[in-house]
Amino acid sequence: MLPFPPETGPLLIAGATPVALGVPSVPTDILVGADGAVVAAGQGLQAPEGARRVDAAGAFVSPGWVDLHTHVWFGGTDISIRAATCGLERGVTTVVDAGSAGEANFHGFREYVIDPARERIRAFLNIGSIGLVACNRVSELIDIRSIDIDRTIACVEANRDVICGIKVRASHVILGSWGITPVKVAKKVAKILKLPLMVHVGEPPPLYDEVLEILTAGDVVTHCFNGKAGGSIVEDEDLFSLAERCAGEGIRLDVGHGGASFSFKVAEIAIARGLMPFSISTDLHNRSLDNPVWDMGTTMSKLLAVGMPFDKVVEASTLAPMSVIGLPTDGLLAPGARAEFTIFTRDADELRIADSMGHEAVLRELLTPCWTVMGAGLVRASSYRAARAAAAAAACDDCAEAPGR
Repeated sequence: MLPFPPETGPLLIAGATPVALGVPSVPTDILVGADGAVVAAGQGLQAPEGARRVDAAGAFVSPGWVDLHTHVWFGGTDISIRAATCGLERGVTTVVDAGSAGEANFHGFREYVIDPARERIRAFLNIGSIGLVACNRVSELIDIRSIDIDRTIACVEANRDVICGIKVRASHVILGSWGITPVKVAKKVAKILKLPLMVHVGEPPPLYDEVLEILTAGDVVTHCFNGKAGGSIVEDEDLFSLAERCAGEGIRLDVGHGGASFSFKVAEIAIARGLMPFSISTDLHNRSLDNPVWDMGTTMSKLLAVGMPFDKVVEASTLAPMSVIGLPTDGLLAPGARAEFTIFTRDADELRIADSMGHEAVLRELLTPCWTVMGAGLVRASSYRAARAAAAAAACDDCAEAPGR
């Protein structure tokens, strides 16, 4: 991650309401020093001479949004997008790539994407050596020759500062008749490395049930609310009970919206029955960006629309994924803590939008990012649809920057 260029001085965020920051949800000022560290948080703070100022009355401030499932090995796979497309300008400070690279090409991903990015990028390493070079056209898991355990372990050990886990895709589109074996191999490697395993679930085989039986506390199931026949947790009462039990034991259910893996119906039923996702993520790639996913804020808004409480939506987009990848979750407003915040609004709307199954719903509230703070860096943020409509400037009327005030 590249440092931001030198900034012009301190930054005062004035009057935003904190969410998931461990302090009361009342309008609060946050003063950030020129070094990118929090100086103070409270009410009635005065900005030093020459400080930048964001007037955020009526808006919320949270830890920087973390998208736990993206594909950003742009140029190295046929499915990835640029990290900047789903990063700071969308309110996301940390972008987690979910298995775009395997051990054979991770070095290029790191040199050309991870290290130069302004966003923090972390990665789940694909258990398949080639990763998603030609996603769903050339499987990364054809047979055991697709996996090199020794080289995968060596790749992780050489890149532990950015690799946060192992990824395996467990559906017949990828595995054919190979079944559950690659998941077992991936779990073994993750155990050796003492890292979490993220498993993509979808069209069986293998069965969602089989996957859950292999996982342990700290592992991640992504696409948890998919609506695929044979892979939906609400079509099978035994599977739903198993998912509830596993979630209670610490297995993390991740949304991973994507182009084919999120159902309004499944999410609404599960949440109404008390089964919340642990984390909210987009599974953004070049086949889901324009439709149906768009961005992190829209995905969060979809979960809000199907009954997930606002505070839980924010926690599932910040503290929860932060804990998965090892970022600190306490003392985020304490003096000396690195400033990393998303300033956003919660606005009434009537947006008709589809899930991955093509089913539509009306979003009556939208969570729209306004500003992203990354250390001393301040980035204007907007929703992806607003950017496409050349309306980014109007995306957040409640927030206005006034330099030097």
